[in-house]
Amino acid sequence: MSDTTTRGVRVQVASFYDEDRSAPQESYYFFAYQVRISNVGSETVQLLSREWIITDATGYQQRVEGPGVVGEQPVLAPGEGFEYTSFCPLSTPVGSMHGSYRMALENGEAFNAVIAPFSLAVPHAVN
Repeated sequence: MSDTTTRGVRVQVASFYDEDRSAPQESYYFFAYQVRISNVGSETVQLLSREWIITDATGYQQRVEGPGVVGEQPVLAPGEGFEYTSFCPLSTPVGSMHGSYRMALENGEAFNAVIAPFSLAVPHAVN
């Protein structure tokens, strides 16, 4: 599990291997990850965009950027949170993800909330 806080925005991520949607014989491994974004600070924030860096076991990196998350740009008052689940297919049984969310305060000031690295791994693929 990944857990980090930047300027009052706490980001927690847990990943899961989805065996039913994977096809290891075709080098296709499907992972889901659940994210909880919590405003533990004292100012209202809005999530504007995301940037993910996905790395597979060969070192190949893919950058994914876009507005919001799962079609939303949530506004979080102090004490509020937002949860969503997304997915990431890989061609290797092990990999990792990290990145950031672009956040804005009500006064328009923007900053990047860090998403600490977390692993994507088929159970028992790493001892």
